[in-house]
Amino acid sequence: MTEDNKVTTEVPPKGRLIWGGIIFVSGFLVPLLIPWVLTLEISTGMKSIISEVLALGIPEIFMLIAVAILGKSGFAFLKSSIFSWFKKYGPPATVSLLRYRIGLIMFSIPLVLGIIQPYVDEHIQFMEQYRLYFIISGDILLFISLFVLGGDFWDKLRSLFIHRSRAILINDEIEKQ
Repeated sequence: MTEDNKVTTEVPPKGRLIWGGIIFVSGFLVPLLIPWVLTLEISTGMKSIISEVLALGIPEIFMLIAVAILGKSGFAFLKSSIFSWFKKYGPPATVSLLRYRIGLIMFSIPLVLGIIQPYVDEHIQFMEQYRLYFIISGDILLFISLFVLGGDFWDKLRSLFIHRSRAILINDEIEKQ
């Protein structure tokens, strides 16, 4: 431990790093098996239990196993490596006004369509036929919009879930003077 209570990120031995990384990533990929479980010829109750374990239990257990293999400093190294990759390819902190407006439109379209879809579904024949495709494309558009909007929007979104957070509105005209 360093003086400021941060864990040092020593590079663990290569074999431990590989196995720990494989187990860590595998844990988060396990929920992808849920659609396969739903096709099995077992009772609905068993499908529910297995799906729940795959979604909520296995990833955490695999993470604990990865920590045990890597050790505290090795896990901190792996985590910092993964997050540095996401930071490099993630959204920039600030974006231009045009990009922000495009991102807001991309963010709003799936929300508005999700609200009106149940009411117009039976009136528009092709929507009912391709409902799953509309839902998936809306989810993808919403996810991509978060990257288009940039890091400042992530902070705004995060502040929605903090009780005492306050919005400070800055007028661009005042800021320019």
